[in-house]
Amino acid sequence: MNNRPLGRTGIQVSEIVLGGWPIVDTANPAVNTADSLATVRACFDLGINMLDTAYMYGIDGASERLIARAIEGRREEMVIATKCGVHGVPDVSETFDARPATLRRECEESLRRLGTDRVELLYLHAPDKNTPIAESAGALKRLMDEGKTRAVGASNLNFSQLKEFASACPLTAFQPPYNMLMRQIEAEVLPWCRQHGVSVFAYWPLMKGLFSGTFRRDQVLAPDDCRNNYAMFVGEERRKNHDLVDRLQKIAESSGHTVIELVLNWTVNRPGITAVLCGARRPDQIRGCAAASGWCLTAEQLAQIDQALSDRGEADVRVP
Repeated sequence: MNNRPLGRTGIQVSEIVLGGWPIVDTANPAVNTADSLATVRACFDLGINMLDTAYMYGIDGASERLIARAIEGRREEMVIATKCGVHGVPDVSETFDARPATLRRECEESLRRLGTDRVELLYLHAPDKNTPIAESAGALKRLMDEGKTRAVGASNLNFSQLKEFASACPLTAFQPPYNMLMRQIEAEVLPWCRQHGVSVFAYWPLMKGLFSGTFRRDQVLAPDDCRNNYAMFVGEERRKNHDLVDRLQKIAESSGHTVIELVLNWTVNRPGITAVLCGARRPDQIRGCAAASGWCLTAEQLAQIDQALSDRGEADVRVP
């Protein structure tokens, strides 16, 4: 497993990070505590040393509580990132509240759930339209000054908000959506982050299973599946994306890798990307993601991927 610097903190983090939502996704009947604990614990053997969670993940902080159980006695081996400023259920009933008092309350509750006196990275989960970015950033800076986090990050900000946040608080990390089809941050955000020593942790590198190789053309999404709300999973856009994945599958097979390994390897090696967040609910799933690290795509393979993406054309990346 390759490691990379976390901003300018001196901390090294694995380029594959375990995302903490799928291990407590109550909407998925296949999720169970035994598998979830085993998934987190598998990270030790795989060289994955960073866990990414949030105050809002799971009922009553289930993700943070499960992580605490899974790493008990080995806390110092893990870099823990959590987020505050959003509560509710992802894609269903999110409430954005980035007021300073809320950020402090959620941070302190997260620390209790995690059984630790500090985390390595504390993110603003998302902006709150009723709270100035500078106020939220200032609140996180105070929490950092008090030793409750080693560093501060931000997620889901646009470029203007990101710069405003950084002017009010030292910024170590940024967490945006990014994958082969969602590449908007390449124009301004990634160059700015590289210039300012800000690590970028990409979420949705597999775009909710689109690039997993197991999402079938004939697969019917349940009415309550949140992917119905994403343009990538509907109509002609979905057909084009299946065509793209078929081509990526052939490139991966010719190189002796899975399509997941190929997509994650391509993503994490884009200029400015520090690591990719990978959701998993079983040990075999996180092992499959970890296999994306430690090797390089050839120039020929990269050219083939570029051609496949060019032929696919600009994607409709609208999200709810």
